[in-house]
Amino acid sequence: MQVAPSILSADFARLAASVARVTPGADLLHVDVMDGRFVPNLTIGPMVVEALRKVTELPLDVHMMVAEPERFLADFRRAGADLITVHWEACTHLERVVSAIRDLGALAGVALNPATPVECLIDILPEVDLVLVMSVNPGFAGQAFWPRAVEKIRRLAAMRGARERPLIAVDGGINPETAQAVRLAGADIAVAGSAVFGADDPLAAIAAIRGN
Repeated sequence: MQVAPSILSADFARLAASVARVTPGADLLHVDVMDGRFVPNLTIGPMVVEALRKVTELPLDVHMMVAEPERFLADFRRAGADLITVHWEACTHLERVVSAIRDLGALAGVALNPATPVECLIDILPEVDLVLVMSVNPGFAGQAFWPRAVEKIRRLAAMRGARERPLIAVDGGINPETAQAVRLAGADIAVAGSAVFGADDPLAAIAAIRGN
């Protein structure tokens, strides 16, 4: 299973150094963008993504927890986003947004809040590169893992069947124990914030989450 450290839990006063500490063990970096509308918190914009792009060659996974995400797709792509994930709940015309992301040359992901069933994606699943199952309510770091997310991942894996895409990612409350549960359910990527950046040895934490 791949591991995507979430910079929401990094030391923003030493962001480049924090990224350097996790880079040798990480598969990609997860960047949480919040607008204060779709979720109550307010975080970073394209300038931070641009700064990250200068200090790492890891793929940048930009998770847009924003209303009307189509307004910002081009800005984040220009800043260096490799994967742009939008929320199903925030998109009136999801297929149009997914197509716009791909037209910009990025991979397209769709995130689902805990109360949103995976079955809502059945008609668009072949067009999506990644589905992000939220195992907490989006907006804040450090929340406890929602156990029912494991069953959602199983259902999503069954919907995907033998296809290699979309990848299944899970975000929220990830630690070595919850990572094992989601991995067995079919998850391909674990997003982890405080469990990695808050660890004394981030590389050992990543290895434990990966199951090594």
